[in-house]
Amino acid sequence: MSSQTLFVTGGAGFIGSNLIEHLIAKYPAYRIVNIDKLTYAGSLDNLRSVALHPNYVFEQVDICDLTRVRALFDKYKPQGVIHLAAESHVDRSILTPFEFVQTNVFGTLTLLQCAREAWQGEYAQHRFYHISTDEVYGALSSEGLPFTEISRYEPHSPYSASKASSDHFVRAYNDTYGLSTLVSNCSNNYGPHQHPEKLIPLVIGRIVANQPIPVYGRGDNVRDWLYVGDHVRAIDLIYHKGRIGTTYNIGGGHEMTNIELVRLLVQIVDEKLGRKEGASLPLIQFVADRAGHDFRYAIDSTKIRNELEWRPETAFEKGLEDTVDWYLNMLK
Repeated sequence: MSSQTLFVTGGAGFIGSNLIEHLIAKYPAYRIVNIDKLTYAGSLDNLRSVALHPNYVFEQVDICDLTRVRALFDKYKPQGVIHLAAESHVDRSILTPFEFVQTNVFGTLTLLQCAREAWQGEYAQHRFYHISTDEVYGALSSEGLPFTEISRYEPHSPYSASKASSDHFVRAYNDTYGLSTLVSNCSNNYGPHQHPEKLIPLVIGRIVANQPIPVYGRGDNVRDWLYVGDHVRAIDLIYHKGRIGTTYNIGGGHEMTNIELVRLLVQIVDEKLGRKEGASLPLIQFVADRAGHDFRYAIDSTKIRNELEWRPETAFEKGLEDTVDWYLNMLK
């Protein structure tokens, strides 16, 4: 794979833009084609660092458009697809579930079918890698063991149900047609380029603006946090070295309740803004819990650690401080 064309769907989004920056820097012989519809969650500003790179190409295409996606496969003849394009905000999925089924299920199926047609008879020379979420597994109790690759799927929101369905379609195309597929399920990501509707950038923005910080329930829901740079390294390893037809779980190994995270962000942001310690704590407001709000997610990353020698390298506090610095700079 010294020289190849690689499709990255959703490349203008949070994880996708970080991944493209990584791939362009690490693989100078690759041509990276970013396929993105540019919804509210995607922005080409995330890719200003590579926009003029000779090996970077942007195509504004909806992955649900079978005709246009098929034309992209004909035009570029990619050796691989890393599929990140998705509707991803749980709250939005509760309000508009059909949009999530359209993009996450039908869009994934469209890509799979186009890859199958384009790579017919040469599946071994190509790879279709689908990025998914730990939310497909449902909720853990406070003492429950972390999710593994063989944990049962129990999605509780329209978002997680749509991602679970897309996971199953990817595996079905491997089982039925022999398409060379890979799937990974990751824990909550954080870092630069994340859309401000997500928890960490939302809290940072509210602290800066002295606006109320909404926290669902009592804030005791637990999440496992993964720095986006560590996730990108894992994606790189899985795409290049992962076993075809298998799944890898990617976790940050840092569990924290939402209220603990919010209070830590208050401490970091107040200090960087020169405010008195704890000055922004009164901004925290507990609000009615979200429908179907899973209590806890946690990922067991033993498989990717053992098979691909991946480890999260970014200490949570360091990653969080770097993330705060990035957003404060963007808000200036």
